[in-house]
Amino acid sequence: MDQKTTIYDIAKKLDITAATVSRALNNNPKISEVTRKLVLETAAKMNYKQNRLAQSLRSGKSNNVGVIVPRIDSNFFASAIRGIEEELHPEGYHIIICQTHEDENRQVENITTLLNAQVDGILMSITNLSKENEYIIKNVVRKNVPLVFFDRKKNMDGVSSVTINDFEGGYLATKNLIEQGCKRIAHLTGDQSLEIYANRKNGYEKALLDNGLELNSDYVFRVRSSVDAGRQAADRLLSLETPPDGIFSSSDFAALGAIQELKERGIKVPEEFCVFGFGNEPFTQFMELSISSVDQSPLEMGKMAAKVFLEQINNTDNVKIEKKVVLTPELHIRKSSTRIK
Repeated sequence: MDQKTTIYDIAKKLDITAATVSRALNNNPKISEVTRKLVLETAAKMNYKQNRLAQSLRSGKSNNVGVIVPRIDSNFFASAIRGIEEELHPEGYHIIICQTHEDENRQVENITTLLNAQVDGILMSITNLSKENEYIIKNVVRKNVPLVFFDRKKNMDGVSSVTINDFEGGYLATKNLIEQGCKRIAHLTGDQSLEIYANRKNGYEKALLDNGLELNSDYVFRVRSSVDAGRQAADRLLSLETPPDGIFSSSDFAALGAIQELKERGIKVPEEFCVFGFGNEPFTQFMELSISSVDQSPLEMGKMAAKVFLEQINNTDNVKIEKKVVLTPELHIRKSSTRIK
């Protein structure tokens, strides 16, 4: 088996020190451009390959960043990951993507694996985290590994976050339904232990109260973010003695399912029933009956999360940086909530 070329072989070939070779390979500013170019050309000819693991152990940096999301098969998280990579790749970072599939234990495993891989930081959209598993986040903070929550977050000391104003998004979406003449508005919500769903629900309730409408607990259903869940929720809502005439859904997928159920029952949308979703998934604008939705700005959110990480990792002071960035939601009002007047 051929022996691997070392920096000592390159140094001997060029009659320079191994330290000079090492500095040239790592773009040390003390090395002249002429020497650096000569070392790189010689290294290529001699088929030299740097030992990245040894290099990271010496420098204390792996140039890898972990990204944890519930799933990657959604436009929101795919766009957020794209935003993260667009910001980090030019800075020399590579990302390692992990999925939790909404499984808390898998989330703990993901974080443990990334820490063992000595990533330089973790950017994550959190899945429900029980008290007994909060230790894993505290472990990240204790190891001084920069941690940035995006979209879904948990308020914890030492952890930065990038979110949108979910309360305002829920408020404005519900207000739009009221302005279209809806009097009995239902809400399809998510896991209330996650702040994004609790805040959207709070926005919905505040809009009703501000406009003199009754809060009816029978109109609020916790659902998964799926078309089937939306259909089932709509079926139950329509079976009520006094069914609603509008739905604000925390999920575009559930909103789509609700519309399918309404159509199957011969209920006209939006003439008889209005629907507003959340997420601005691509399908919402391309359907024959386009769906009104709150845009979460995933690309911008991913870019901002990466920028917050870079600010932390490049901080030369001993002062801990903790940022809470809140983006403004944008409403896309389409056919599903626009009655012809």
